[in-house]
Amino acid sequence: MTYDLSELSVLVVDDDVFVLKMMRSLLNGFGIVKVRTVGNSVMALSELESEGADIVFVDWDMSPENGIEFTKMLRLGDYSPDRYVPIIIMTGHTERSLVLSARDAGVNEFLAKPMTVRSLYQRIMSVIERPRPFVRSPDYFGPDRRRITDPNYKGPDRRASSDELVDI
Repeated sequence: MTYDLSELSVLVVDDDVFVLKMMRSLLNGFGIVKVRTVGNSVMALSELESEGADIVFVDWDMSPENGIEFTKMLRLGDYSPDRYVPIIIMTGHTERSLVLSARDAGVNEFLAKPMTVRSLYQRIMSVIERPRPFVRSPDYFGPDRRRITDPNYKGPDRRASSDELVDI
């Protein structure tokens, strides 16, 4: 299925100017014309406050806050401009522990660098076609970390009810 992505608003946060230019070009190639790029989390928060976004791409390794810290600020911060915005984190480090750390911070998708056109498009389609409900717990707020629901699972980590799910 193909989509008209021309009305989608995307914010790309990366401190590498080359990556920002490349992302703009790739996203424009998908028909996304509303692409804003910024070099750090402070500017990203300002952009989200003033313009909002439908999807945020954020680099893992930047300063003053890295992509994980930025995600936590958006998801858990008292003054978050949009705690529900889909966040796709980009990184060249794909160790399992890092993927799990990103998931536990509240990112929606993980995009490995160097990225391909296909992998970028797949992550965009994932947040559009398969949005996950948001979950609130004492130490987490973000998309449901469980991608597969096993109705037969009765273990200790099973949610007791759907009270923890948040409609968006």
